[in-house]
Amino acid sequence: MSRPAAALLLALLASGLAWLPGAAVSATAAAAAPAAGPASVVLEDLSATELRARINAGTTTVLIPIGGTEQNGPHMALGKHNQRVKLLATRIAERLGHTVVAPVIAYVPEGAISPPTQHMRWTGTISIPEAAFEAMLEGAVRSLRQHGFLDLVLLADHGGTLKNTEHVAARLNREFAASAGGRPSVGPATPAKPGAQPAARVHALAEYYQVTQTDYVEALKARGFTPDEIGRHAGLADTSLMLATDPSMVRMDVATARPRGAQDGVTGDPRRASAELGRLGTERIVEASVAALTARLRERGR
Repeated sequence: MSRPAAALLLALLASGLAWLPGAAVSATAAAAAPAAGPASVVLEDLSATELRARINAGTTTVLIPIGGTEQNGPHMALGKHNQRVKLLATRIAERLGHTVVAPVIAYVPEGAISPPTQHMRWTGTISIPEAAFEAMLEGAVRSLRQHGFLDLVLLADHGGTLKNTEHVAARLNREFAASAGGRPSVGPATPAKPGAQPAARVHALAEYYQVTQTDYVEALKARGFTPDEIGRHAGLADTSLMLATDPSMVRMDVATARPRGAQDGVTGDPRRASAELGRLGTERIVEASVAALTARLRERGR
């Protein structure tokens, strides 16, 4: 059938169907029905009205992913932490339910700037003072609490920021408990004063990072890899995690050609890294984080 003939047939069918009982009503209802909001758990994907509707419906837990922009050897992109924590936070939120993921905090303390120390000795690393970092975390938490989130989770992919998340959580939890008229909400929420916000709680979820230094390392050792190969930064473990989350950020040809012992910011040996090995870690990160946060929410009666 030619295109003009097909178009004519469709037009005739449409005009005939319009006379069927209820057809006009159905068409009008379909046009008037509001579009379903996106299923994404990522805050940046939602409009303000969509997010407000979710909060009103009980989505009051928010994950605040903390990455870092730093050197990761010659074979891995500078945004490793940022991309990895966003992807894993999304999986955690999907598993938990009633949870959204805030934008990644990409600037963290990485050493002195001048003269440079730690990762600042390599090109591309961005470092901010610890006081500025903690102030940024506090601002993010206060903003999200103002909008109605009650459980605010600091999720650090960068081990060096764990102490900062604990400092911020402790300070804000004392303040939030006082403003809600009771003790820190480690158990069922304390009744709030009239006109006060419900008791919010900040969680520095150390379990997210700790499992990469414990269970994941043991799983790699059980497969015959040595501690020197596993490494602590951009080695086999770290590179494998990235291959399992976003392989586009890894240059395995560079990793395999890299001389062992090179002074290039790598601690470990990434040459035998693989996505399969990385999944041993990502699965443990998600499982440990979900279990720990579920337990904390249950303690709060939520």
